[in-house]
Amino acid sequence: MDNEHATDRLIKPGEVAALAGVDPKTVTRWARTGALPYTTTLGGHRRYRESVVRELLGLPKVEEEA
Repeated sequence: MDNEHATDRLIKPGEVAALAGVDPKTVTRWARTGALPYTTTLGGHRRYRESVVRELLGLPKVEEEA
């Protein structure tokens, strides 16, 4: 993992869906097909790096608070 993503916020499938304007099941489908990288929690839930999601969707980066 590179330093850019080391402190990146992990977001839930519903949050990804809201950013993309799609159903959460679509986000799950993207993850299963490899189109959307994810990490898994200890409980087996998928989480997505906000910066990666924003980059893939063509959305502006969120500035970090100092």
